[in-house]
Amino acid sequence: MTQLVMDTAGAHLDADVVVPDGAYGVVLFAHGSGSSRHSPRNRAVAAELNRRGLATVLMDLLTAEEDHEDGGPRFDIGLLAERLVGTIDRLTTEPSTAGLSLGLFGASTGGAAALVAAATRPEAVRAVVSRGGRPDLAGAALAQVQAPTLLIVGERDPMVADLNERARNVLTAPSELRIVPGASHLFDEPGTLEEVAVQAADWFTGALRP
Repeated sequence: MTQLVMDTAGAHLDADVVVPDGAYGVVLFAHGSGSSRHSPRNRAVAAELNRRGLATVLMDLLTAEEDHEDGGPRFDIGLLAERLVGTIDRLTTEPSTAGLSLGLFGASTGGAAALVAAATRPEAVRAVVSRGGRPDLAGAALAQVQAPTLLIVGERDPMVADLNERARNVLTAPSELRIVPGASHLFDEPGTLEEVAVQAADWFTGALRP
């Protein structure tokens, strides 16, 4: 694992980068509010992607000061997306990831930020996966997303499932909504997070492999 500092949208943000031998694609993770690059759920998904030959980038979207600031930018989708876009631009020139097909994996509010970033960089982003995400918060950017998009929601998370279904109806890019049986919002139930990892890996493999 390599640690990088991403200078983007006025912040210096830590990132953990893993590039397996022979990697053919890279997936940038966008975590939800109150989380960080150390999220055990995102790391579990990243491990499956690494096993499939995909590089992964897990980064903090907020500085330590911002993350603990009352009324801070945790829910500022525009700012989070701007930081993702800056990181996308960096990854296209970083020696270890330049030339790799790129995908975005977002969780919770990070799902919205990932979709806005995909709409902003349609030539760079080849696929998007959202886990328990809030794609509705992407607003008008939803209709501008060109990358194939997979929305994954838990069966026991009906409100978020409904929001995802509405968002899927707005997306013009190829998209699917998949419900994981028995899963709640955080996919804490046995086997549910593993199901997310497999579905995400299959989606990215199909979209990013040359």
